Amino acid sequence: MTYQENYIALSTIIRKEVTRFVRIWPQTLFPPVVTQTLYFLIFGKFIGSQIGDIHGISYIAFIVPGLIMMAVINNSFANVVSSFFSSKFQRNIEELLVSPSPNWLILAGYVAGGVLRGIVVGALVFLVSIFFTHPQIHSFSVIVMFIILTAIIFSLGGFLNAIFAKKFDDISIFPTFVLTPLTYLGGVFYSIGNLPQAWQNLSLFNPILFMVNGFRYGFYGFSDVSVAGSIGLLIVLSVVLTVVNLSLLKKGSGLKT
Repeated sequence: MTYQENYIALSTIIRKEVTRFVRIWPQTLFPPVVTQTLYFLIFGKFIGSQIGDIHGISYIAFIVPGLIMMAVINNSFANVVSSFFSSKFQRNIEELLVSPSPNWLILAGYVAGGVLRGIVVGALVFLVSIFFTHPQIHSFSVIVMFIILTAIIFSLGGFLNAIFAKKFDDISIFPTFVLTPLTYLGGVFYSIGNLPQAWQNLSLFNPILFMVNGFRYGFYGFSDVSVAGSIGLLIVLSVVLTVVNLSLLKKGSGLKT
């Protein structure tokens, strides 16, 4: 395929993905904003008012980056896993696979849709947070870098989940039993500096901890872990997941329900 043909194919997939989540925005964009608003209200206002400052900022300000990142993670993953599995279930994925479109382009199109949904929801949650506190911006470039890398990783993860899923129930197992616990234990609501040393060491095996803390550094200039190391980890995860997904697409693994 020529460059122009690749561009048309990629933009078509992305447009389909964006149209999909925008058209049903009461199901895709509105619920996560309501959920995060409740977190701000309950954890930030009611409980946070009884908790002292963390690293010199109020508790509600401290949890803002974590709640934004939580929304980005969940929505990037959900968009891709539901969309790609639906294509498998309805058998229309076969039309895409027999087309001249290369595998990398198919993967890029679905991932781009997940990234865009994650960023849109993250931006909406940030706007909601302004009604509760006044988040600072320490480094806008770090914020952008972490939100994009995180959205890419979980979009790739959603694609991988969709490949292995054989029924609709399978697309909810990983988010329920793996993604949600890791998110809550990833420093969204607390600093790991307040944990016993053994739990601090255990937390370092949770990749979401590095995403949340790197993102928080972009807002307030402090982090429980190395920011440069976090960026390196996210890049490695992105590359590994990309290679695995492309390998599975090439083999045709799990592409039939």
